[in-house]
Amino acid sequence: MKIVKKLQILALLVVITSCSKSKVFTESDIQIIPKPASVQLENGVFEFSENTQFFIENQSQKEATTTLVNKFKKVVGWNLGFSETAPQHNYIQLSVDESFAKEAYKLEVHTDFIKITANGNSGFMYGLETVRQLLPIEIESDELVKNIDWIIPAIVVKDQPRFQYRGLMIDVSRHFFNKEYLEKVIDRLAMHKMNVLHLHLVDDQGWRMEIKKYPKLTDVGAWRVDQEDKHWSARETTDPNEKGTYGGFFTQQELKELVAYAASKNVEIIPEIEMPAHVSCAIAAYPELSCFEKPIGVPSGGVWPITDIYCAGKEHTFEFLEDVLLEVMEIFPSKYIHIGGDEATKTNWKICPHCKKRMKDENLENVEELQSYFVKRMEKFINSKGKKLIGWDEILEGGLAPDATVMSWRGVKGGIEAAKQGHDVIMTPGTHCYFDHYQGPQNEEPLAWGGYTPLSKVYQFDPVVDVMTPAEAKHVLGGQANLWAEYIPNEKQSEYMIFPRLAALSETLWSPKELRNWNDFSSRISTMFNRYELLNINYAKSSYLVSANTTVNLENKTVNLTLQNEFPNADIRYVIGDNEMNENATKYTKPIELSETTIVKASLFKNNIPVGKIFIDTIKFHKAIAHKVTYITPYSEKYQGAGKFGMVNTLRGTKNFHDGQWQGWLATDMELIIDLNNEEEISEVVMGVLENQGPAIYFPTAIEVSVSNDGNSYKSVAKIEREFQKNSKSELKDFKLKFDKTTTRFVKVKANCLKQTPKGGKAWLFVDEILIN
Repeated sequence: MKIVKKLQILALLVVITSCSKSKVFTESDIQIIPKPASVQLENGVFEFSENTQFFIENQSQKEATTTLVNKFKKVVGWNLGFSETAPQHNYIQLSVDESFAKEAYKLEVHTDFIKITANGNSGFMYGLETVRQLLPIEIESDELVKNIDWIIPAIVVKDQPRFQYRGLMIDVSRHFFNKEYLEKVIDRLAMHKMNVLHLHLVDDQGWRMEIKKYPKLTDVGAWRVDQEDKHWSARETTDPNEKGTYGGFFTQQELKELVAYAASKNVEIIPEIEMPAHVSCAIAAYPELSCFEKPIGVPSGGVWPITDIYCAGKEHTFEFLEDVLLEVMEIFPSKYIHIGGDEATKTNWKICPHCKKRMKDENLENVEELQSYFVKRMEKFINSKGKKLIGWDEILEGGLAPDATVMSWRGVKGGIEAAKQGHDVIMTPGTHCYFDHYQGPQNEEPLAWGGYTPLSKVYQFDPVVDVMTPAEAKHVLGGQANLWAEYIPNEKQSEYMIFPRLAALSETLWSPKELRNWNDFSSRISTMFNRYELLNINYAKSSYLVSANTTVNLENKTVNLTLQNEFPNADIRYVIGDNEMNENATKYTKPIELSETTIVKASLFKNNIPVGKIFIDTIKFHKAIAHKVTYITPYSEKYQGAGKFGMVNTLRGTKNFHDGQWQGWLATDMELIIDLNNEEEISEVVMGVLENQGPAIYFPTAIEVSVSNDGNSYKSVAKIEREFQKNSKSELKDFKLKFDKTTTRFVKVKANCLKQTPKGGKAWLFVDEILIN
């Protein structure tokens, strides 16, 4: 009897200790991004242990295992071994099959071994990245982890990319990022099965690569005067005699190391050396490269129009560029050299004697054809060195170079046209691929360039356009995200703008189109968020944000508040007033009607817990709602807000000054009168204003409130004055003017516009609401 009981207890212990290892995986447990082409779930699991070995055919295959080997070493302390003969069990086999496409792989997970079949190391690496995403998320930890069963489901994955080119462009010119950060970016590109890092090494604001034959490119061109306290587009013209202190550059040795590191992760680095425009930094170093050789400083901020460009008439320009590209090609073994080619304002070319002579000698009709000559000449040189030229879609203008590849950024039109002409195309339209755009409501986001490209919009991107013929579609190599860095001052901000949008882009470029599904992706991205947390990636949680739309009924003076979120069937809940945001919050099912000043808080809920930043808004009802407004100085036709009742409709503007709620005055003061219909007791007037000095929107320099009972004779009751202040941010502000209680019918509000910006242009004054309390 005792022996039977002992056996029963032992059997129970075996069941208890092995219960997690006998876990039954379901399809919902497969949370891989980008989604594989084919997944077949089998019975059983494979368990990693300290005795797990890699069965490899040669030592070069070790390189593909580096990421996973290092993960286990850091998280569990295991040194997984290698063998060139087949172990009896508990191993991962890398098997070469030359019939596989370059980056394709087949992953077979059995209970006793794993087999990855591929053409070479890129396929092996991607197969192991899939294994990584099948493992518990704790594999991403930076510390030792205990009490985890390192198991993955028995599964068969057949996978390969839809597009051969899957890229990310990092602008290191506008703000410089160091080599260590770029290595992190490369790691994360590989994790998402992306294979191109496009480095924007040259722009007006900084030259970032050491060129030994022209040392002043980095001695002078890599440094600008520090005006980081001002808005990018409000910075002053730099004196060429003032020494720059803000910037940096890569040595050629650093770039060689970066290229080698990227190659080990199947990431190709494509250098971009801009021409003929976006080169003020080069002209600051060597003024003789421009048409009229006028000394300039390296710009500290935005430049528009871009007139300081290389002279297309001087032979020295082409000698210089060929010398530069020879050094670039020594460092970067990439198939492509990117020459930019965008946004060249050719004003100087039209009057430059050198350019005019060039046009005459080459029988060119206009400066557009001169740019085409410029690009074709550079392409001929690049081709002679065994490389191919890429340029932004402006290189189509005046005639495209014979073998050039077009990167289409101004929508997809340029890409379609290039494909029609038989040229290869990389699609990178600003509408879906510009990661310098906002990804959430502007009021909740750091300052960005503009535009709105949330996670869901990136996921809608497809490089092949419906109007393309099958022959044209074959010219589409893939797509790319672009992170321009005007508003990216540091690496933390760069991460915020890249992630999680890179995950959405990776799936649009890797996975079969027919498998893409936003609802399904929305489920899987939550797991990726958890991985980002453990990897200490400063990813944006903007997709969690709840946003609101408001409409007002001026007749009955009520406001309807509509709440929404990016995710399908989102569980949005809200509370009114001081109530706490918890599981008892009201589930949002229909617009919320409000008739008095109310604080509304809302959040996305997951598993009965609020996630992301809580939305908070105060809908303010005041004594002027829906009352007549007489504009003494009319607002601009360009910014009319909500029209004649726009100042008194309770609806507030956002940092997006195109949202339809702002009334604007250009270089003129705002002056208006509000008729309260009857005499009312009031003691405060609040004016809502926006400042964004980049597009020349400034706070008022003075505000004055006057009151009257007859509408003719006014008495001033409150006034504030403020001097202009530099402001690098976009900012909403309510200016409050308090005064002793007074009974009045008419309220006049005058706000003084700055009128002229520090750079000499006209200034805007933007107002969204006048609240009278």
